[in-house]
Amino acid sequence: MAGKGGKAKAATRRAKGAAADAMAHDAAPATKPKRPAQGAATPAAAHGDASAVKPKRRRPAGGASAGDAKASRESTVARRERGGKPASDRSAADALSAQPPAPAVAATHADAAYGAPVVDGSVQVVWLKRDLRVHDHGALCAAAAAGPLIALYVFEPPLLAAETADRRQWDFVRASLAELDQLLRARGAWLTVRVGDVVPILAQLDDDLRGLGGIAHVHSHQETGDAWTFARDRAVAAFLGERGIPWTEHTQDGVVRRLPTRDGWSRRWEERMSAPLLPAPDALRAVPAALVPPGELPDLDALAVPALGPYEVQPAGEAAGRATLQSFLCERGEPYQAAMSSPLFGWDACSRLSPHFAYGTVSLRTAHHALLARQEEVRALKPAARGGWLKSLRSFAGRLRWHCHFMQKLEDEPAIEFHNMNRAFDGLREGDFDAARFAAWAEGRTGYPMVDACMRCLRATGWLNFRMRAMLVSFAAYHLWLHWRPVGVHLARCFVDYEPGIHWSQSQMQSGVTGINTVRIYSPQKQLRDQDPEGVFVRRWVPELARVPLAKLAEPHTMTADEQVAAGCRIGVDYPAPVVDAAAAVASAKQRIYGARRTPDARAESARVFAQHGSRKRQPRRHERLRRQQADA
Repeated sequence: MAGKGGKAKAATRRAKGAAADAMAHDAAPATKPKRPAQGAATPAAAHGDASAVKPKRRRPAGGASAGDAKASRESTVARRERGGKPASDRSAADALSAQPPAPAVAATHADAAYGAPVVDGSVQVVWLKRDLRVHDHGALCAAAAAGPLIALYVFEPPLLAAETADRRQWDFVRASLAELDQLLRARGAWLTVRVGDVVPILAQLDDDLRGLGGIAHVHSHQETGDAWTFARDRAVAAFLGERGIPWTEHTQDGVVRRLPTRDGWSRRWEERMSAPLLPAPDALRAVPAALVPPGELPDLDALAVPALGPYEVQPAGEAAGRATLQSFLCERGEPYQAAMSSPLFGWDACSRLSPHFAYGTVSLRTAHHALLARQEEVRALKPAARGGWLKSLRSFAGRLRWHCHFMQKLEDEPAIEFHNMNRAFDGLREGDFDAARFAAWAEGRTGYPMVDACMRCLRATGWLNFRMRAMLVSFAAYHLWLHWRPVGVHLARCFVDYEPGIHWSQSQMQSGVTGINTVRIYSPQKQLRDQDPEGVFVRRWVPELARVPLAKLAEPHTMTADEQVAAGCRIGVDYPAPVVDAAAAVASAKQRIYGARRTPDARAESARVFAQHGSRKRQPRRHERLRRQQADA
C-alpha cells in the first residue's frame, strides 16, 4: 500500500493482519424465490427469502416438532440479526479477522459425540452443495438452532461424469470437504459422506433415523445449477413432499427466485449483500455415528472422474478462500483496475476468488462486507497514501454485482444452457461446425499466439483472467464460426471455477447471440500487443516462439524464411500456420452476425430478451429503444 505516514502504516498493519471476518457471519436476504424447481414451495419465515417445500402430510418427529424447530430457528436468527453490527461500523480488521479454526485443533468433540447415546431434539439434515464452509451459512445455522444435525454431502455419479466436469473441479471440492469435516468436528459434529443418488440416500437416512422420528427437516442453500441439478432438485422436492419432510432452501447470493421483473434488482442485491452476516455456530449437536456412519471421502480415481490432462491444483477450502480475500483486499489488489485485463499481471492482481465463490468456501456477502470495510479504511488514509486502491476496490465492487447479474439470467431462463437467448439466431452457426477448427482451438494450436497461449495456460492451471476468456470465446465464435455450445462445454471442463449461471450467459454474450449486447470481436494480435507487450506470457506458454522477434510475435507466420530459421521456428512445422485468415474470417463473420441482428424477428426478440434479462442500472440509447419496443409490443 502506498504512503509512509504513521496513519498509513497503521492502516496497512491493520489490513494485513486482517483476514476473514466479514467472512464471519452472513444472513440470508429477503425476496421471493424464482425458479419453479422445487414443486410446491412456500416462503419460509426464517429469512423471508428462503423457500420451503410444503409437505403433503405431517408425521411425528422425535423430540421437538417441525413447527417448534422452525420457531426456534427463527428466533435464533432474529436474535443474531438484531445483534449484528452493520458493515459501516466495523473496521477492516474486524471484518477480516476471524479465521476458521485450524484443522489440527479439532476432532475431539466430534469423536466424543460418536458415542453419544441420547439425541435431544428433532434431527435436521444440512444438504451441502455449493456452500462448503461454516461461516455465513444460513442452512447450517438454522439446522443448529433447531436440533441435532447431519451435515450431508453426496458425490453424485451423473454429476461427476457430466460433460462439463473435470477432475480439477472435483479435486477442489474434495479438498474443501476434507477441511470442512475438520471445522465441523471442532464444533461437535462431522461430515456425512455418501456416493450415489440423493433421493435413495435421503430415504435410507430417514429409515435409519426412524427411532428418532426420522428426518424432521432438510436445509440447503438455493442453487442456480445446470439442467441436471435442476431436475435432481425437483425429484428431491417430490420425494420429501411424499414423506412429509419440510425442505428449506436458504439464499446465499443475490440471485432471486421467481423474479417478476428486473426492475429494482440492484436494490434487492444491495439489501441482501448488506444484511448482517451469520457467525459460524460455536457448537453443534450430532447424531451418533453408530446410527448414521459418517462415511469417507471417496477416491476420485475409483470414481473414474474424467480429466483433460495434467493441471495445477488451486488452494481449496474456507481458510484458503478467506486468506485469498484478505490478500487481495489488503495487499495484491491495488493495481486491479489497470491489470485485470492482462493474463500476465492479472494472475496476481485479480482477486482469484472465483473458485471459492463457485463452491461456496467463501460467501459473496462475506466478500461484500469485507470490501465495504476496506473501502472505509482506505478513505481514512491521506490522499497521497491511497494509491490506486479506491479505483480498484470500486471496480471489484462492480464485479461482485456482475457475478449475480449473470447468474440471474440462467435462474430466470434455465433453457439458455442449451439454446440461444435470442431465438432469432437459431440456425446461424449450427450447420457450419468445423471439427478440425474446434480441435485446433481446444488444443491451443490455431497459429494465433495469444489464443494458443491462453488456451494452454487455462488447460494447465484451470484459471484465466476474464478478458482472455472473452477473447477465447470471441475467436471461436467469429474467426472460426463455431457454435457457443461445444465451445462452452470445453471451457467449462477447463475452468476450476465453472459456475453455470455465469458461464452460459457469457458464452452467448461473447458469441453475439443475445441481441442486447455489443458485438465484441477481439483481435488476438491486438490483445497480444496491448496485454503482453513484451511477449512474456506468450513465450512462457508457447515455447516454440521463444526466439521469435517481438515485432513478429503477434503474427509469426509473417516471418521470412530466413527469420524462421534464425528463430528456430518453422511455420507449419514447429508452430502451426494460422487456421484461418483473420481479416477474411472477421469480415465474413461481421456480415453474417450484423445481417442477422437487423432482421425484424431479431429486433423483436431483442426487446423481449432485454425485458427479461437486461440490466437496469444504466440505460444506453440502444437499451432505451429496446424498452420502447417491448412496451409497444
